[in-house]
Amino acid sequence: MFAALVELAPGRAVAWDCGTGSGQAAIGVAEHFDRVVATDASAAQLSAALPHPRVTYRQAPADASGLPDGSVDLVTVAQALHWLDRDAVFREARRVLVPGGVLAVWCYALLEIEPPLDALITTFYRETVGLYWPPERALTETGYRTIDFPFAEVALSPMRMDAEWTLAELAGYLRTWSAVLRHDAATGRDAVGELLPVLREGWGPPDQRRAVRWPLAVRAGRV
Repeated sequence: MFAALVELAPGRAVAWDCGTGSGQAAIGVAEHFDRVVATDASAAQLSAALPHPRVTYRQAPADASGLPDGSVDLVTVAQALHWLDRDAVFREARRVLVPGGVLAVWCYALLEIEPPLDALITTFYRETVGLYWPPERALTETGYRTIDFPFAEVALSPMRMDAEWTLAELAGYLRTWSAVLRHDAATGRDAVGELLPVLREGWGPPDQRRAVRWPLAVRAGRV
């Protein structure tokens, strides 16, 4: 995906990763750009950011990057746009991008393993912890297709993230879901702990690694 975005960008000098969190996307972009400025409003997120010689981390809101006008070839927003003021992000992207510069936003929703396990995880997502998702989460379920994207949009080939996980690694990931954290805090229950015996029946040996996939929904457009 990063290579495809680089091909769209008019240059490879500077990129801005907005809402960088712990910098995962910034690191990917930095493999292709001379310099990446990665911003996030959260000091706690930035304290866990991954170091890279071409990435400069900066605490800043999404609508005030601190970058000069017309100074950036690519703006990325990875799994974060639904938490931000979209109009403000789009205004700031227009301000900092060079003519022909590219804004790319992407998200992913539920992981996919195989149908029986997917059905269990979907039920867990929608019913067990469904009430505890914030409303913004719904935007990821539609792949950002319901948002107004005021840029000259460029089509990209379908993309996905892949991993190979044990059952314990899957459980660790599920425990990071904000809805799971809210559910457990509100009910005093261990939602993932209750799900694990059911998952184990279809998983096989717990240390067996299974392919895990997340289809990516990417929207990219030019100024």
